[in-house]
Amino acid sequence: MHKGKYVFAQLLDFIDKDVFLRLANKYDGNRYVKQFTCWNQLAVLMFGQLSNRESLRDVVLATQAHASKAYHLGFGKHAAKSTLADANTKRDYRIFEEFAYKVIAEAQRCRIVDIFKLNGTVYTFDSTTVDLCLSTFEWALFRKRKGGIKMHTLYDLETQIPTFFHITPAKVHDTKAMDVIPYEENSFYIFDRGYNDFKRLHNIESIGAYFVIRGKTNNDFKPMKWKRRFPPESGILSDAVGYRAGQLTMEKYPDKIRRVIYLEKRARRSSYSLPML
Repeated sequence: MHKGKYVFAQLLDFIDKDVFLRLANKYDGNRYVKQFTCWNQLAVLMFGQLSNRESLRDVVLATQAHASKAYHLGFGKHAAKSTLADANTKRDYRIFEEFAYKVIAEAQRCRIVDIFKLNGTVYTFDSTTVDLCLSTFEWALFRKRKGGIKMHTLYDLETQIPTFFHITPAKVHDTKAMDVIPYEENSFYIFDRGYNDFKRLHNIESIGAYFVIRGKTNNDFKPMKWKRRFPPESGILSDAVGYRAGQLTMEKYPDKIRRVIYLEKRARRSSYSLPML
């Protein structure tokens, strides 16, 4: 005899079902649907993710194994393979995308403690390549015999929560993903060396945000003002404010920029550039 709630059903209780249903109605997700609704689809996909299922067939088999408990788990009804495949193909992805961002925003509000004391959010942005089977996903051609996509992720350092995702074919350069980042005024964005595109970096400054990026050795820089003395334990070798010296970079970034040269413990020198604070 069943007593109490299953753990997975308790996890579903934390999700605002009313908000999700409003989004499903907004994009006609449940139109002409009799049994396997968008909510059932979400529950099944969450169960597959949390139980580490590796394929659509694996998810379906896992839910069928719990068919007698499907109602109490929150599925409503276990999913057939064709039903789940059709739902994933035909239903508007924006239902789940918008709901995911609403859940992320709520999680951020719960975890924010302002540890950096900068009066703005500190983000990092980077990408990771996900390999795909080239014979199945021909559009994802990356190299001669390799397929893949890139997942570009904006990560909130304070709350340790990813806040924005953008997926592109793997052959797309990382800098192009900078155009779709939802920048916020007075926030800070940290990039690796692969994002050295001064036109795009200047766009960040123009909206009132800040960036920190690992500089390249061939970046021309003309200092106008700098600090000379730093504590030995700080590791800072130089902290200067100036302009880009190259003609092309000067056109892309005409304003003042700050460059900090830092000596790591491994005795390897790294340079970082950031706008005027």
